[in-house]
Amino acid sequence: MDLAQELERIALEDDYFIERKLYPNVDFYSGIILHAMNFPSDEFTVLFAIARSVGWLAQWNEMMFDPRLARLRQIYHGGRKLEYVPIEKR
Repeated sequence: MDLAQELERIALEDDYFIERKLYPNVDFYSGIILHAMNFPSDEFTVLFAIARSVGWLAQWNEMMFDPRLARLRQIYHGGRKLEYVPIEKR
């Protein structure tokens, strides 16, 4: 936990994080707890998703019974055909 708190302090003082208004999220802290509970790190994503599924289902349920809560359809207006640029040339 000491290491996590130090990483958080460093991140919150770093210009990169400050300029972009980035903060350690709940997964940062959840990961520490899951690690302490000896869960394999390759299972973290699944465990995060399981925890969020209740919220996703609640949101879906609200949208089904109150269509005003549904998000507007998003339409892409950008270019149709873009040329792939290898990462070395970007």
